[in-house]
Amino acid sequence: MNSLDWAVLIGYFGVMVAIGLWSHKRVDNVSDFFTAGGKMPWWLSGISHHMSGYSAVMFTGYAGIAYQYGVTSFVTWSLPIAIGIGIGAKLFAPRLNRLRSRLHVASPLEYLKNRYNIPTQQALAWSGLLLKIVDVGAKWAAIATLLSVFTGITLTQGIFITGAITALYCTIGGLWADALTELGQFIIQLFAGVAMLVITMSKLGGFSSLWTIWDKLPDGHTSPTAGPYTVTFLLAYLFIKTFEYNGGMWNQAQRYMATDSAHSASRSAWLSAALWLIWPTVLFFPMWAAPLLVDAQKPDASDSYALMTEQLLPHGLLGLVVVGFFSHTMAMCSSDANAISAVFTRDIAPVFSKAARNWNERGGLLAARLSTLAFLGLSMALATQINSPTFKDIISVVIKWVAGLMGPIAIPFMLGLLRSFRRSGPTAALTSWAAGLLAFYFTNYNFDGSTKTDVALQYQVALPLAISLVLYIVIGFIKPEDTPERDALIDKVNADGGGPAGAGAAATVPTQKPGQESTEVQEGVKD
Repeated sequence: MNSLDWAVLIGYFGVMVAIGLWSHKRVDNVSDFFTAGGKMPWWLSGISHHMSGYSAVMFTGYAGIAYQYGVTSFVTWSLPIAIGIGIGAKLFAPRLNRLRSRLHVASPLEYLKNRYNIPTQQALAWSGLLLKIVDVGAKWAAIATLLSVFTGITLTQGIFITGAITALYCTIGGLWADALTELGQFIIQLFAGVAMLVITMSKLGGFSSLWTIWDKLPDGHTSPTAGPYTVTFLLAYLFIKTFEYNGGMWNQAQRYMATDSAHSASRSAWLSAALWLIWPTVLFFPMWAAPLLVDAQKPDASDSYALMTEQLLPHGLLGLVVVGFFSHTMAMCSSDANAISAVFTRDIAPVFSKAARNWNERGGLLAARLSTLAFLGLSMALATQINSPTFKDIISVVIKWVAGLMGPIAIPFMLGLLRSFRRSGPTAALTSWAAGLLAFYFTNYNFDGSTKTDVALQYQVALPLAISLVLYIVIGFIKPEDTPERDALIDKVNADGGGPAGAGAAATVPTQKPGQESTEVQEGVKD
């Protein structure tokens, strides 16, 4: 990178901070900070949902998969995500929006204390928080790895630079800042991605390279499934991503909650699904063609895309593509930080602190911003250890840890919204959660903590979710725990239109507005 590339990069950082400062004017209370006050346009929500779903791991870990195995990087990654979001457009998106509009919650997990009980809410909140620290740590490490390739700065310096800029704008402007910066990042990535595609095609013979390069690539690169990414893995990944990208990753749920209606939430989901189906193919084509242009130096080929951009792009345009790398990572990390802050301030802190249950608007906002900073700091510290023996490498953290552990946390949260699972109560939720976490450990590690090498990747990531799902359903039939209050809550979330929650709403649903504590919270603290 030369001075022109640095100017582009620094200018990008400046624009992100400016958006955060502008968004600050739109944040008056906790609801604005966490759910944009329910005023976010559906198209902005959809773009934000898409952008917050992937990071620089796309240009490192998945670039390595594309380099080694070819088109399976799309077939077994973004394609199942697109299908999963499409499924959730009607199944989950409207219900998540009604959590905010009808139950007046600001955190995705806030409804769980009434749907199940306080212990269930706390189990899901704490385990999800810890998992997200690891997940976002992997994202910081990914972008720092790219930055080190282009600039030569150390991993720690790269983590600090990107983390500090992200912390500044997302703590000032909340979800509005996240969404608006993600819109800007999408536009930047649009130009950068198309530029990389055009230059790659020009190096390989022009537009015709779209159909002429495939015979020149290594054997197996045109196979939809290859290596460890088998058909079984594809089905398992579709199963997992349907939960993860429809709210299992809490930041995605926030995008649906932020729209003005259930219908708008569905529209934003359809837009995100379409982007996941189309846009990754533009980004992946240069990665698929990379074996014809560069020789990757790392064993997992995670440096292939960075090497190709350095070789192909002129200065200035190189800076724009590097900005594209940053845009994805900063989008995901800032949105995760906002979601974790919501869960901490709305779900965890009120259970342990009387002061937290009585925060006014100013106190709640201050707590939200401080907890956002704390989360970012912890994830940045962990990022410096992401390549240690404990975590192995970036891609194993993202694929194995997040995909494997997300399921047991998401099952009670997501299925608790649906009428079909109204019989499943606290016992089903906690048992399925605990069994899923244990299943993850024993499919990945031996009793002495050493890593297992004889279990296929698809089983390592899918078994925890499958076990959680089966137990959640079966225990609900064996030990039904539906009550009039829980049934009323479910009816309120499921009923269409703006009227009453339906004829089945036999009891008033206990709701909690910002600054108020529910009866269950009070009882949970007394106990």
